[in-house]
Amino acid sequence: MTRLSAAFFRGPALVTFVTAGDGPTLAILDALVAGGADIIELGMPFTDPMADGPAIQAANIRSLGAGTTTADILLLAKQFRQRHPDTPLVLMGYANPMLRRGPEWFADACADAGVDGVICVDLPPEEDDQLGPALRAKGIDPIRLATPTTDAARLPTVLNGASGFLYYVSVAGITGLQQAQASSIADAVARLKAATDLPVAVGFGIRTPDQAAAVARIADGVVVGSAIVELVERHGLNAPAAVQTYVRTLRTAIDLAVKEPA
Repeated sequence: MTRLSAAFFRGPALVTFVTAGDGPTLAILDALVAGGADIIELGMPFTDPMADGPAIQAANIRSLGAGTTTADILLLAKQFRQRHPDTPLVLMGYANPMLRRGPEWFADACADAGVDGVICVDLPPEEDDQLGPALRAKGIDPIRLATPTTDAARLPTVLNGASGFLYYVSVAGITGLQQAQASSIADAVARLKAATDLPVAVGFGIRTPDQAAAVARIADGVVVGSAIVELVERHGLNAPAAVQTYVRTLRTAIDLAVKEPA
């Protein structure tokens, strides 16, 4: 059993996102784990983060402005793995930083750092050969995205070669600005789970404990990002404590939702 599969095996997984190099990242990563996160997504800052809303765009700008490099991100990943040997870590970002030195170099570096999976937002499944084989050769899961517009004809292509989990983007838009209705999420998750044995984690627009609980009742994972990134912006060097407190509220809500009688 991999670290990712073990995280989902324990029940609905809380998946949290933070941008590398934005604030005291290593301490924030520690806070995410202490707050009860099951899986960490570490964002690789990029100059044109097309899928991200204002909060994560701003975090990208702050990180790049501070001089964050790919080497810095990989060092953070390695330090995280040394401190948290059992918590899955996923790098999430865009193709250019991942491919500029070649897919084999990136896959080797991820494996050396203890990375479990990679989400490349702007690399469509039709171009899997650009990165997927190199990742799989190192035992790293290429995690795919499905959206409300992923129809029955395209879904097999999205799933082909996917592993780790399937990330369902619950709104047709950018991160952080809106949330889909629970009924539409439930319908989409049921459709996806009928097509794959991969766990389905739902993200985009989940901010409150109540929203996290509602998604946990119908999906295998709950992804929260923009709300955490906003805390980092608001609290700066004091962000770890605020992040841990917030993530704990999400963890508690998810756990209580799972314990509810059917």
